[in-house]
Amino acid sequence: MSVRVRIPATSANLGAGFDALGLALALHNEVVAEEAERTTVRIEGEGVGRLSTGDKNVVARGVRLAHEAAGRPFIGVALTCINRIPTARGLGSSAAAWVGGLVAGNALLKRPLDRETLLGLAARAEGHPDNVAAALFGGLTVSCGTPAGARAVALPVPDTLRWITLVPDITSSTAEARAVLPASVPRADAVFNVQRVALLLAALQVGRTDVLGVALDDRLHQPHRRRLFPWMPEVVSAARRAGALGCVLSGAGPSLLAVANDDEQATVRIARAMEEALRAARLSGSARILEVDAGGAVVMA
Repeated sequence: MSVRVRIPATSANLGAGFDALGLALALHNEVVAEEAERTTVRIEGEGVGRLSTGDKNVVARGVRLAHEAAGRPFIGVALTCINRIPTARGLGSSAAAWVGGLVAGNALLKRPLDRETLLGLAARAEGHPDNVAAALFGGLTVSCGTPAGARAVALPVPDTLRWITLVPDITSSTAEARAVLPASVPRADAVFNVQRVALLLAALQVGRTDVLGVALDDRLHQPHRRRLFPWMPEVVSAARRAGALGCVLSGAGPSLLAVANDDEQATVRIARAMEEALRAARLSGSARILEVDAGGAVVMA
């Protein structure tokens, strides 16, 4: 038996929604999984020569985890991973690997595990639920961890918005990006972020794009991560000057995510402005205009 799974890239946080919000983007990895007597992994695209091709591969570990959760014996799996999501860039490549493996393993087993169970398994494996929730459910997800496991709700995103992702060629470690964060924050900063994330969700629900510039602001993580990405403020400013409604760090970075109204010329202008600002900082990279993926991880065959 063979199955094919498609998994979207994701952008976590969206400014103030630290470790709570995730947005699925239409840039996809695919996993082809087939029952086998041992585990083998063939990688195409991103990660060739760098990612494990054996039992330690995250997708393979996800397949095994699905078998263990279902109480089924795991012998092996033959995997082909077609990777289009850049690794170590803040676009959820690790979450896509865990979700891809879990969904593929569950499909091979005739789907004994429901999506909430898969979410809990992926969130524990990844360490936080924001990216895996968006990768699994699609759209904009609001998630949290509880003693009973992760919980998430997927929300629609207005189709009048366009999303521009600037992907630098440099990479970033999530562990390093978390290490620069303080152990505690002033109450005023906590209140600031609660207000902004509430405003963001309300604005997206009713289509109030005029307040997104305020709603995407943040005091909990982005100010501290600027020491890792000192060029970020100028790229954000360039995006806003070109017409972006807002621009934030994507996950732990170094990618940036800008949002704009549905204007093709303006969207292209914003993408070029972000690239030019990055080049001015003597860094290379490219901007991609991506749609929101509303479906999340899907079994294609």
